[in-house]
Amino acid sequence: MRKLLPLLSTNPHGGGRSALTCRYRCGDACFHEVPNTSDNEYVGDVIAGALSRRSMMRAAAVVTVAATAGGAVVAQAAAGPEAVAAMPRTAGKSAGARGLRFTPVAPNTDDKVTVPDGYAQSVVIRWGEPILRGAPAFDPDKQTATAQAGQFGYNNDFLSLLPLRGEHGRQVLVANHEYTDEVLMFKGYDPENPTREQAEIAWAAHGLSVVVVQEQHRDGRLVPVTRHPLNRRLTATSEFELTGPAAGGALLRTSADPTGRKVLGTLNNCAGGTTPWGTTLHGEENFNQYFANGSSPTDKRYGIGSGATERKWERFDKRFDAKQEPNESHRFGWVVELDPYDPDSTPRKRTALGRFKHEAAQPRLTADGRPVVYMGDDERFDYFYKFVSSKRMMKGTSRKAREHNLTLLDEGTLYVAKLTGDSPQDIDGTGKLPNDGEFDGSGHWIPLATGDKSHVPGMTAEEVYVFTRIAGDKVGATKMDRPEDVEPSPCTGRVYVALTNNKDRGAAGKPGADEANPRNNNKHGQVLELAEHWDDPASDGFAWRLFLVAGDPDDPSTYFAGYPKEKVSPISCPDNVAFDPYGNLWLSTDGNQLGSHDGLFGVATQGERRGELKQFLTVPAGAETCGPIIQERRVLVAVQHPGEVDGASVEKPASNWPDGPGRIVRPSVVAVYRKDGRNIGV
Repeated sequence: MRKLLPLLSTNPHGGGRSALTCRYRCGDACFHEVPNTSDNEYVGDVIAGALSRRSMMRAAAVVTVAATAGGAVVAQAAAGPEAVAAMPRTAGKSAGARGLRFTPVAPNTDDKVTVPDGYAQSVVIRWGEPILRGAPAFDPDKQTATAQAGQFGYNNDFLSLLPLRGEHGRQVLVANHEYTDEVLMFKGYDPENPTREQAEIAWAAHGLSVVVVQEQHRDGRLVPVTRHPLNRRLTATSEFELTGPAAGGALLRTSADPTGRKVLGTLNNCAGGTTPWGTTLHGEENFNQYFANGSSPTDKRYGIGSGATERKWERFDKRFDAKQEPNESHRFGWVVELDPYDPDSTPRKRTALGRFKHEAAQPRLTADGRPVVYMGDDERFDYFYKFVSSKRMMKGTSRKAREHNLTLLDEGTLYVAKLTGDSPQDIDGTGKLPNDGEFDGSGHWIPLATGDKSHVPGMTAEEVYVFTRIAGDKVGATKMDRPEDVEPSPCTGRVYVALTNNKDRGAAGKPGADEANPRNNNKHGQVLELAEHWDDPASDGFAWRLFLVAGDPDDPSTYFAGYPKEKVSPISCPDNVAFDPYGNLWLSTDGNQLGSHDGLFGVATQGERRGELKQFLTVPAGAETCGPIIQERRVLVAVQHPGEVDGASVEKPASNWPDGPGRIVRPSVVAVYRKDGRNIGV
């Protein structure tokens, strides 16, 4: 299970991502100076004076911890770390954790989607396939912005499947389209001299797609229902509404929108979430790369460069030129809420959730029905957050309930996390486990703003929402190793945070290792597990521990929740997370640095097999695994940027996926299912 592949070539950018991916996906974010230059305490500084957990326990004298049958922590007294440490292991079946009973896929570099023995796959939908009435069939040599606006967008990322009442066997598929790679889209593309037509096609290829899909009951296939009335495309020029406490403020007004409430487009939508009230959430991540000529300190804190952009959109629309429209970039970097059931609705950018590089946003409900949304800021040494709504969700699907629930994310309190480790003396940057056998500790949520009230000295509430990173700097939030997807378990309530990597950890002048980020030059990343005090999502404190420390299991710096490392698959750079119906955590990877293509992995979070991690699939050359959905009968993944390899182009493809030689490489959504029709992994 642990066989690794040698690295195939020397990548000047290091690790598993190509330079081409770095250019177009995030604007070379990891090769610019770290935007966070604040002098707030690092975790290493914080924990240096902390008492050990055991000392805290002796001082507290009594701690009460209770768990549900599924292992959720439902009660906890003063010493937070015990909430995680006391989570019991329950007996498991010898055949393996339910939902993970498949033969792991071996690491490989095959130019295809590789799945376990006994499983089959099919492409659900490709870039360019028509989904709206009147849209033409895809022709790579006859692309137009009008055609693309009616076709499935480029570089699918987050996926959500929602039920469609009254239409048997149909579901609503919602997809993010994170970014475009013009080199792989257009023949003869000149990066120094893009045309207006190419820019407008790219605008239309960004954004979101909504498409109804039909289940094939003989197997796990899903087939798009073209021209369904719910099908929809949102692009970089569609109308969006700014809502919440910062909407209409001076920092969000532009010459084209003096109201500060209407925005054209959504950009770099990475992961997202699905709400209990039937909407989808979409995180605007590396939006900074689309804006040229940044000059202010706030531009710098958000990574907006002082020169031209990679795509040169500022040549065709002044809103992408920060010198001409300094506030336009403030209108990106939000969580977007979409109602997939109303094709005439205007999607809303929720300012109460703060502005930063949103990887994802996944809610859970408090006991009294208020949504709590967990969010990561995908940047080296940036923070993770939560938002606690002040309103309760209204049950049902009546018009009154839907209208009320569409206001839930506009009122509440925004928090940022601060973590404390309990074994500071044992952290040396190598990833060696502390003497107590775990990387763990406690933490608390620092309030930033509630409605129109700021909790950050020297900042107004509007400034907190628009410049949330700076607010986090001021209150001393914990600097993390690229917090990406954050998702609560529907079975236990524990929250899992994917920390993808951080090559700058421990570099000269940069923060060194700490208990939550225990390795210098962190190439492979880790997954943090968090338990809110009393299992209350609205709590102001939590316990945490590292669930996985990724990499080669033979590497002593790796850790798999205490499970025997000779029995797990190697994993590198966890990115997106999702749960299956049995409570297992599934991880997709981005930038595998172990010589294999990226993939999708399942890992048990409870029972005697907790930490047993198994690889379910790999993706083609140059691709990233995104948007996993794990249903009983099928697994969906978004295969993003296939063929994105240095030196590749339309004329010189590095991948033949999905349609074979002589056909243009196309990002696509794939369904995987068992050949015998039974449920996944049972």
